[in-house]
Amino acid sequence: MKIKKVLVSQPKPTSEKSPYYDIAEKYGVKIDFRPFIKVQSLSAKEFRQQKVSILDHTAIIFTSRHAIDHFFNLCVDLRVTIPETMKYFCTSEQIALYIQKYVQYRKRKVFFGTTGKFVDLIPLIVKHNTEKYFIPMSDVHNDEVKDLLDKHHIQHTEAVMYRTVSNDFTPEEQFDYDMLIFFSPAGIQSLMKNFPNFEQKDIAIGSFGPTTAKAVREAGLRLDLEAPNTVAPSMPAALDMFIREHNK
Repeated sequence: MKIKKVLVSQPKPTSEKSPYYDIAEKYGVKIDFRPFIKVQSLSAKEFRQQKVSILDHTAIIFTSRHAIDHFFNLCVDLRVTIPETMKYFCTSEQIALYIQKYVQYRKRKVFFGTTGKFVDLIPLIVKHNTEKYFIPMSDVHNDEVKDLLDKHHIQHTEAVMYRTVSNDFTPEEQFDYDMLIFFSPAGIQSLMKNFPNFEQKDIAIGSFGPTTAKAVREAGLRLDLEAPNTVAPSMPAALDMFIREHNK
């Protein structure tokens, strides 16, 4: 099994310094970037069916840039004008800075955690426990946010504002890869939707994270590379070792 062409199911890196480019050059392999899934906003009509009023709240909690994009875009569709007094609580400084794309940062009250983990944002939220929090969510989410806020008796409302859907392949797109790399169970679902008669044969499959690995196996596929592992904390590191071993 020699690896010559790899499909990484993520958007193309914005930086020329991506380790994937180093791997391609080092081993003379072609690496394509093509997400199997995409995120889209709910329609205004779909959102209204949840019977939630954004303006009943005094603070918004953002856990990702996706949440920011879809929140503000949907507010435009709903003709909802966010008041100057609205506060924003973000899981990281990077997410907090991204708000500047939509509002004037200096005029707003913006708070953020230091680690990117929601649990580390809780002390800030508890300090502002009189606020009514609104949380834009994906259709695929766990109960971590809800459970932590309930535990601390924080008034909050969760609402789905965006969803993950299959990023379908066109008949013109070639699918002639020696290896496929996945980062979410939704990516595996998209593979099976796009190619219902998919036969793995000699195609290597790599996955990142335990839930993605589980999805690969449950789909009846062979998992050839699982990351992170004890010697490779990242997918590029794991991929480098895998190609080095198989392309001797």
